[in-house]
Amino acid sequence: MNVEIAEGIEFPDTADGRMWVAGAVIVDDRGNAFAQRRSATRKVFPNCWDVVGGHVEDGETMLQALAREVHEETGWTLSAVVAELYRLDWDPGDGRTRSEVDYLVRVDGDLADPTLEADKHTEFMWVDETGLDLLRDSRDPGEYFIRDIVEKGLAAARELR
Repeated sequence: MNVEIAEGIEFPDTADGRMWVAGAVIVDDRGNAFAQRRSATRKVFPNCWDVVGGHVEDGETMLQALAREVHEETGWTLSAVVAELYRLDWDPGDGRTRSEVDYLVRVDGDLADPTLEADKHTEFMWVDETGLDLLRDSRDPGEYFIRDIVEKGLAAARELR
C-alpha cells in the first residue's frame, strides 16, 4: 500500500481488544467535504449523513481499514492521511463502545462519480462551511458528531492550503 502519511500521525494499536472505527473526511480541491447518507436499513444511524469509514476488522491496522473503507464506500483509492481530526468513544445503544479515530485524507479517483456501496448508502453530497447544517439529522444532538468531524476536516484542509 503506497499511502503518504503526514508527519506526527500515530495510528492506534487496533489489536488491543477494543472495537475500533476508522473515519475519513475527504475534502476536494474546492474546499468541499464528502458526505454520504446511510440507508434506511442500517442498524446504526439509519438515514443519517456520515463520513466514509467503518469498523476495523480483525487483523487489520487502522491504515488498512481506512484504505479498505474508502475503496468499498466510494471506489476511490486512499493516497494520503493528512491529519488526525478527532478521537471519541461512543455507543450507539447496543452496549458496545466504539473507539473512533477520524482523519483528513486525500484520495485518487473521479470525485464527481463515487461508487456508493450498494444497500448501505443512498446518496452523497459535497459541503463547505456554509452547508454544515445540512448534515444535522433528527436524532438527539448529544448523539451527533458527524457535523463536528466534517467541520474539523474543512478547517484542517483550509489551514494546510
